Amino acid sequence: MDSGKSHEEPIFPTMSSFSREASAGTFLPVSRSLPLTFNNDAADSDSVSEAGDTGDRSLQRRHSTGATLSPLNSASVTKPFPADITKCPLPTEFLLSPEGKEEEPVLPKSLEYISCLTHLAVFGILGAVTRYMLQKLFGPTVAQVTSDGTILYLDLPANMVGSFLMGWFGVVFKADITRVSEFLAIGLSTGYLGSLTTFSGWNQKMLDLSADGEWLYAVLGFLFGLFLAAYSIILGVETAKGFRWLLRRRVSSEEKKNSCLKGNTYKRHMMSMVFMLTLLMAFLIVSTTELVKEFDKGTSKAQLWLGCLVAAPGVWIRWFLARLNGRGLGKDGQYLRWVPFGTIIANVAAASVMAALATLKKSVETTTCNTVASGIQFGLLGCLSTVSTFMAEFNAMRESDYPWRAYAYASFTIAVSFAVGTIIYSAPVGL
Repeated sequence: MDSGKSHEEPIFPTMSSFSREASAGTFLPVSRSLPLTFNNDAADSDSVSEAGDTGDRSLQRRHSTGATLSPLNSASVTKPFPADITKCPLPTEFLLSPEGKEEEPVLPKSLEYISCLTHLAVFGILGAVTRYMLQKLFGPTVAQVTSDGTILYLDLPANMVGSFLMGWFGVVFKADITRVSEFLAIGLSTGYLGSLTTFSGWNQKMLDLSADGEWLYAVLGFLFGLFLAAYSIILGVETAKGFRWLLRRRVSSEEKKNSCLKGNTYKRHMMSMVFMLTLLMAFLIVSTTELVKEFDKGTSKAQLWLGCLVAAPGVWIRWFLARLNGRGLGKDGQYLRWVPFGTIIANVAAASVMAALATLKKSVETTTCNTVASGIQFGLLGCLSTVSTFMAEFNAMRESDYPWRAYAYASFTIAVSFAVGTIIYSAPVGL
């Protein structure tokens, strides 16, 4: 594509066009990149393995190159972006910096880490609370759609909703959100949606079925859950693309068409960080107070409040592990660069520890042990593992030049998690 030629944007851009927007406006690439002039396989591997998250590598690249981020793979050369690729669909004059005013400096690296961790913690707690509410809404006590003893496991609605929203806020509109605040984009995709969904909870319910001798239901539960989550993110992407098209149709003036969000200023970042720190302290105080009231009762509310207290470390660990996505193996990472190792480690580790805690609960049948173990399972491990990021990576691989990688990635993650969990969980229980 010649940069000198005009580029007419289609009414419904392809999935890769939205991915290019996200890559241009954010330091968290979400899907396939533009066609390459050379080294297409390496760049394709980078883009799909980093579709969900890259962790704190984004901050390292940001400060190593200044305010403008360099491409992930310096050896790969992409074709120029279309001239109108950074246009925003909404009029945003109230967020624009005055014309001609120089860009304010970014936060120091230490403050950026603090801001990222705070956003991740706040949105992670909100995601865990939303997951709890969806469990109760669709569970046996209200709608009676999901239960512990069927392939319609308790966290299925949360995984579907989170995957659907990932298509909106983690793929199509991620670049626009990043222009408002890079930390908000991280908080929404990695924090909220990553914690709203849980891979370890899904794996544990299938382990419970297999431990009861329902191996067929366990296999069907994995297949059914993967199918629904995969099509949830596809539906999210397609509906978001349609909504984005409607927004662009409503833009009437050329000035509005060329408006771009520029909320990434020093002052706004500082205000956002202070607000998030205040909100986080309020959440922790409320959770601690309510936990003290409910702990001795051993209710699900006690597990919820304990889960809120330990949710943040789970999100932080997953975010730091995401730095391994796109790194590959061997010298200079030339092998298996398409594999998101960070996400795999987070999901498998959370599923394994959850199986160990489930074994502990069955061995030590006390109210205190059940409350503590269940709270850690729900909060720490539920937020450490994720289905929304898993599905974003799966969908990016499925739409890449090598779609078989998506199914290999999903099969490997599920098989390893289930096998390790079976060894830890099922064998001791049967003794």
